[in-house]
Amino acid sequence: MDNDSSENSSNSAKNIVVFGAGGRVGRAAVAEAVSRGHRVTAVVRDPAAYHDLEGAGVTLVRGDATDAASVAALAMGHDAALNAAVRLDVPSVDFFTTAAKAMVAGLTEAGVGRLLTLGIATTLETAPGVRLMDAAGFPEQYRTFSQGHVAEFELLTAEAGPGLDWLMVVPPMDLNAEAERTGGYRTAVGTVIDGAGRIAHADLALALLDEIERPRHSRVQLAVSV
Repeated sequence: MDNDSSENSSNSAKNIVVFGAGGRVGRAAVAEAVSRGHRVTAVVRDPAAYHDLEGAGVTLVRGDATDAASVAALAMGHDAALNAAVRLDVPSVDFFTTAAKAMVAGLTEAGVGRLLTLGIATTLETAPGVRLMDAAGFPEQYRTFSQGHVAEFELLTAEAGPGLDWLMVVPPMDLNAEAERTGGYRTAVGTVIDGAGRIAHADLALALLDEIERPRHSRVQLAVSV
């Protein structure tokens, strides 16, 4: 387990495309990126509903995280991509695997070499080979949703070529929009992190931007928590 913070951030400005920029994680990541001097393309399904995202350093555009052509067109010329998109009106496995396929194909076509995507804490291991979602009595509807991220991870592992350096960043169960930023976080690869199991959106954004500026992990589930 590592102790991390944003103190080692790079001063080199990057072009970052954020899919699902209108959600809480997407918004936090956009804000953190802009505060570090990066240029952000904020992708949403309906730009008319998200005019508040527009501002210095942010270009608001319409796009679809599940369409490879849309991903390729919007990602062209960018250094990194973050996929924070989610749909709750379609089956979890269908959405997350379709989005993963689109990201792999679209980002590869666009020549973008770094992808961060979000996972879910229930897929992390509590012991070797044992995940939170495997526990007896775990609610079936949550297990079904969690399986979408399992399938996404498996698809990225199988289909992303060597030119796409991807990482699944996994917040703890308590991802708190109201919590204050602490300015730090801890990480672990593939396992639940000991402790309270919570993080503010702003601190999650720190971890995301740190991994975009100076990639330290690749092709794994990176758990983050305060």
